[in-house]
Amino acid sequence: MFAPPAWRSLLFVPAHVERFIAKANQRGADGVVLDLEDAVPAAEKPAARAGLAKAVTAIGANGTAVLVRVNHGLRPLALDLEAAVQAGVAALVLPKVEDAAYVREIADAVAELEGERGLPPGGIRLLLQVETPRAVLGLAAIAAAHPRVAAITLGPEDYSAALGGVPDAETLFAPNYAVLLAARAAGILPLGFVGSIGDFADLDAFRARIRQARRLGFRGALVVHPSQVAILNEEMAPTPEDLDWARRVVAADAAARAEGRGAFQLDGRMVDPPVVRRAEEIIALSRGG
Repeated sequence: MFAPPAWRSLLFVPAHVERFIAKANQRGADGVVLDLEDAVPAAEKPAARAGLAKAVTAIGANGTAVLVRVNHGLRPLALDLEAAVQAGVAALVLPKVEDAAYVREIADAVAELEGERGLPPGGIRLLLQVETPRAVLGLAAIAAAHPRVAAITLGPEDYSAALGGVPDAETLFAPNYAVLLAARAAGILPLGFVGSIGDFADLDAFRARIRQARRLGFRGALVVHPSQVAILNEEMAPTPEDLDWARRVVAADAAARAEGRGAFQLDGRMVDPPVVRRAEEIIALSRGG
């Protein structure tokens, strides 16, 4: 089982727009998602695939993680995999995932390509986007489909459209929470926030949504505008107060265990193993992993 990656912020960039690619790794995002799917017109997809190697090298030059979102349909997906499975790609983003068998089939294809190209086995992870009611009903199996799966998120616009609703908080809270539960159960990274991914104009509202997401248990998100990146990085990172509390919990836990105690008091509250696990996660987040 691979450890979940530390991706607070993943910025979508159309894979066919060179001026966006040129500045993509200067935005401060933990990762850049080169999009071959919705952001690229059908006529531009061949050129976008042909330019992937150059884009991957340029974006990853400063250590920024490079991800590639592939298409869902069989024919474009096959072409995307041939182009995207290459050195320097950290993960593939799979849109419109609806069942675990599909994830396993993609994972097997990636493994074959890694072997043929001399790439480290398992080096390219999978980030899953669930975007339909059917997918939400099968989340537990989807999230645990394969060890190569690193993270999962809801596609709020597609999900709302499939539901016949609008992408607001009332529509999106329940499926986002279901994604969070499935991710935690599978031991993978939960990504997302309760809101529309396309609504980036009101940054104060976006900050509030990210704060809520972190309180719920999400640890990062995908965004479409560079102005959102700094907010994500700030709000998804532990505060100094969080870190101070976590360190004191871990130190007190070590002292309690040395005395044969499984629970103890700190700051007037009872601390037991679940609280210690939360403190350990905060410390791990502060270290970037």
